[in-house]
Amino acid sequence: VGMLSALRLAGSRLPSRTGLRAMSGSNASHINTPDNLETTYFDFTEENYARVERILSKYPSNYKQSGIIPLLDLAQRQAGGWLPLAAMDKVAKIVGVAPMRVYEVATFYTMFNREKVGKYFMQLCGTTPCMICGSEDIKRTIEKHLGIKDGETTPDGLFTLREVECLGACANAPMIQMNDDYYECLTPATTVELLEACKRGEPPRMGKWGSLPMNGQVSCEGPLGKTTLLDKPGIPPLRTDWDKFEKVDPVSVKVHMGYGTYEETEVKDEEKA
Repeated sequence: VGMLSALRLAGSRLPSRTGLRAMSGSNASHINTPDNLETTYFDFTEENYARVERILSKYPSNYKQSGIIPLLDLAQRQAGGWLPLAAMDKVAKIVGVAPMRVYEVATFYTMFNREKVGKYFMQLCGTTPCMICGSEDIKRTIEKHLGIKDGETTPDGLFTLREVECLGACANAPMIQMNDDYYECLTPATTVELLEACKRGEPPRMGKWGSLPMNGQVSCEGPLGKTTLLDKPGIPPLRTDWDKFEKVDPVSVKVHMGYGTYEETEVKDEEKA
């Protein structure tokens, strides 16, 4: 209890902030909205304060600022997928740094949203492999079906669309990341199916490997299924033949790598010693 109380009160001696806050993203600076003011209330729940304590326990007490990123992620999840100014200020107080230090982190990483996003936050990959495989068609399908453009949210607050750079699922292009989940191997038809399922509150569950190719395949397997690595990996045997190998003079390695002649290398080593 003492630790939780200390976390809530931490940073109370920090000076107050005034003036405009430099922010990146869709806006260059913070813009006040009715639900995102400096006076807006935010505090972690009891359950999340326990998570805060676990996060900070990973770092030395004088390096609490190392926990800024995971704490911002925790705050964003609690706030419903975005980071109000008050949440960033709370993180700053907990780790004992000036609020600007937290703003710098939140504005650098695109994983943090400083404006409200929909319940289903769709990040559409538009980088070369996905573009070649039809990401533009997927983008047009989403925009037409939902009546929004890139960067917009549907009036009911259900969907937000944002085109992003590579999400690392090139083998299963085109794809989108919806909240934490990857939906891959999309076509216009399966994209509409996905959107309609989300409207019903029934987003398809991820497959056994943590993503869901929408064409029925498993992970990155091809149309023939798994064709290699069929045996269970065994424990590699311990090598016992090291004595059979020719002994290598470390100096000769330096020579072969172009560091100079034997004599030059020996002189350099003696100088270092």
